[in-house]
Amino acid sequence: MIQLLYFVLTLGLFLFGMYLVRTGLFNLSADKLKHWLATLTDAPWKGLILGTVVTAILQSSSAVSIIVIGLVAGQMLKFSQAIGIILGANIGTTITTEIIALDIESMIIPMAIIGAIFMLIKRSNIFRNTGMALIGLSAVFGAMWGFKTLAAPLTQMAYIDQLFLTLDSSLLLAVIAGAIICAIIQSSTATTGITMGFIATGSLNLDTAVAIVLGANIGTCVDAWLASIGAGREAKLTAWSHIWINVLGVIAFFPFIGILANLGTMLADQPAVQVAHISVIFNIACSIIALPFTNKLANLITKIHDRKNAVA
Repeated sequence: MIQLLYFVLTLGLFLFGMYLVRTGLFNLSADKLKHWLATLTDAPWKGLILGTVVTAILQSSSAVSIIVIGLVAGQMLKFSQAIGIILGANIGTTITTEIIALDIESMIIPMAIIGAIFMLIKRSNIFRNTGMALIGLSAVFGAMWGFKTLAAPLTQMAYIDQLFLTLDSSLLLAVIAGAIICAIIQSSTATTGITMGFIATGSLNLDTAVAIVLGANIGTCVDAWLASIGAGREAKLTAWSHIWINVLGVIAFFPFIGILANLGTMLADQPAVQVAHISVIFNIACSIIALPFTNKLANLITKIHDRKNAVA
């Protein structure tokens, strides 16, 4: 039971670290990012590129989706433009998983010390926010080390071991589990990080880990959906587009989980790194396939939800 408590605390450290990174980087670039999103997305491919860049900076696809919903609600952005950004956000969020897959545990303490020194420079917002981001990164890498350390003891618990056996026996259940976990902790990156920690110790099969990561792509839509409650029609459509894009992507690639796993083993030797690479491949493939159909997708989502509202 004590291991489970440590795991919860480690998860809290990971989420807090991500919050610090996101806050620090957002404070450094918030006005510029919002301006870019509002003015430089007149074509879907521009939205995809910008969505990727902005999400890589903010380290959160949910944060970008919420910003986009706010811009749509404020009529600074059209619903059709938002879809390209969301496609890019799905790619940009995978950069975070690649970062946490790096083996730089020896840099955790130096990074935290440098970050603390920067934060003490009160006269400079740049140094203070950079310091916040560095401390956040050190917390994230520390939490990743914790996930790997706690994975083996946790799997010795009978109910945890049984859970993993159940997930290994059904990829559909693994997808559902990934969606539920991500919806609860509200971070696809954290869900992927936990999965990487367990697979690094051999507690999960690679196919199961891939299925959990796919499910996390569905669970991450909850934040945007919650942000759209009470907003206008186009803002709600934007949130629903995020859900539709991710759900359809998971459905399309679910039969090919084995192929994705094989690609991962070809690209890396370490299982945790394989999971990170597979997440990148999946999200890039989904976004590129959907990109030419953004306008048709926007029209389809509009018809479905306008008809639903009319019936209601």
